[in-house]
Amino acid sequence: MNKHTAEASDFGERFCRLDIDERVEVVICPPFVSLETCHRIFGHTKVKIGAQNVHWEKSGAFTGEISTQMLSYLGCEYVVVGHSERRQMFCETDDTVAKKTAACLRAGLSPIVCVGETLAERKQKMTREVVRRQARAALSQVRAQDLARIVVAYEPVWAIGSGTPATAEDALAVASELRMLVTEMFENASAERIRVQYGGSVNADNIADFMQSADIDGALVGGASLEPEGFAGLVNSALSKRV
Repeated sequence: MNKHTAEASDFGERFCRLDIDERVEVVICPPFVSLETCHRIFGHTKVKIGAQNVHWEKSGAFTGEISTQMLSYLGCEYVVVGHSERRQMFCETDDTVAKKTAACLRAGLSPIVCVGETLAERKQKMTREVVRRQARAALSQVRAQDLARIVVAYEPVWAIGSGTPATAEDALAVASELRMLVTEMFENASAERIRVQYGGSVNADNIADFMQSADIDGALVGGASLEPEGFAGLVNSALSKRV
């Protein structure tokens, strides 16, 4: 919940003046009120726009909600689904995440599905169980041909905003587990078709560590994305271990 329209406009104009490596796909997900502003600024660039949430119904008596059609009309190509803050603070469940994921795909939007364990679950060594359960539910209404349009972001709840990210080894282990799950669920589909990201205290100093493995395709960035210059440095650092 950052950046009103004037702040989003300033961010966009400053970001567009920076030298960004265009080999990196950049998706910016502002609050709903700033989507149109960001689309206006980035519409002529390679930067893509996403939303932070969506409802699974096309329209109706759902006061305060936003539909996939509304987001498409505003130029969105991506939607964050099931972020841990939505799950914890707003009672989202595996079932609603599955509905939102399917709704995005029907509307031609790419869902960024978030999965991850709490600190208590980590201490109980439940990471694998929690991540597999959340991802399996989210992909339960998905067709094999849609896998290439889906991003699954591993965001351990205990790492978000804490300044203490998971280790690269932890992130890689979960990414490998997610690809294994996809292989189990879709018999004739390659697990390589789905994109896997890491999120949780990612910044320009540590993103290269997460990008060492081909199993991790990118990052879901929070606080480190709020200043355009710092975010640009993070984007450009993403390829340092891939080239």
